[in-house]
Amino acid sequence: MTDGAVTEVARVLVAADKFKGSLTAVQVAERVTAGLRRVVPELEVETLPVADGGDGTVAAAVAAGFERREVTVTGPVGEPVTAAFALRGTTAVVEMAEASGLQLLPAEDLAPLTATTYGSGELLRAALDAGATTIVFGVGGSATTDGGAGMLAALGARFLDASGEPVGPGGAALAELASADLSGVDPRFADVDLVLASDVDNPLTGPKGCAAVYGPQKGASPEDVETLDAALGHYARILEEAIGPKAAELAASPGAGGAGGIGYGALLIGASFRPGIELMLEVLGFAPALERATLVITGEGSLDEQTLHGKAPAGVAAAARAAGKEVVAVCGRLALPQESLGAAGIRRAYPLSDLEPDPAKSIPNAGPLLEEVSANIARDFLS
Repeated sequence: MTDGAVTEVARVLVAADKFKGSLTAVQVAERVTAGLRRVVPELEVETLPVADGGDGTVAAAVAAGFERREVTVTGPVGEPVTAAFALRGTTAVVEMAEASGLQLLPAEDLAPLTATTYGSGELLRAALDAGATTIVFGVGGSATTDGGAGMLAALGARFLDASGEPVGPGGAALAELASADLSGVDPRFADVDLVLASDVDNPLTGPKGCAAVYGPQKGASPEDVETLDAALGHYARILEEAIGPKAAELAASPGAGGAGGIGYGALLIGASFRPGIELMLEVLGFAPALERATLVITGEGSLDEQTLHGKAPAGVAAAARAAGKEVVAVCGRLALPQESLGAAGIRRAYPLSDLEPDPAKSIPNAGPLLEEVSANIARDFLS
């Protein structure tokens, strides 16, 4: 043993997020397990793939024992897509990226001004139809910047222009909004615990709003960002006329800017906001798994400054540290100094880039490389 951290490990808990673009969270857990057992064949390993509310959230819930349900909904540019949500008892995990995610569009054909969250509303309605009374609504990875207007329209809200016609899809069309009516929103939401799970706490508009901060990732030019931010500001003012000052308060509240403003739409229909990883660890049953573990392995594709602001590895490490458990991390690339890792509760990180510094080679070979670094973890901490 070279690191000397853990002398008698009864059970390792692998609680890592996806390596975006190469491995799902489930695949990460499988590869880590294989690498550990290459060195310690009889090692007890428990896997709990995690997610912070963004893409991969439903898959993490299914891996934890939820049932996968599929429905056909409207995609971000109006085409039908097959989207999934997860159900266990009366609790549903709904991931907006399944219906309105950036991964549904080709990189060369993004639609920052017109992409809609209508399908996310259809997905929420499907969860209601399945009998859900608690809905964890994971938001992140969106192709959209429509303030949740599409989602609300799918749930029964009406957004009309000056001639009394429904405004078009997407954020830019909200500039034409003349009136809003939320009275037709599905009444079942009055009896549902809707929880917004997001790893961002941005407001709806302004320099830290969803258009300014995340619009460029969705193909928005600087001019598009201005258009979208102004349209979202107008949307919030029209909603203030419709439902009162609460609309303005919610627009400024943490989480309103989540996933192109769909957070705002969810807050308007009574959602409560919680940090995504904190909520997902609860839903996935992390606490009892942590209690059984002696060493915890977490990680994601890139450990960087963003990781420290509500991403899955930081949430896992914080919970593990509070329980007095040792934590190490795996990642594709490491962009944090050791002192930042230590402050986050991570003893040591094992990046794939240590074995293969060229991302063009590392990404397609992430699986075998992850097994190799996991074998190194076993040598350093378990053997």
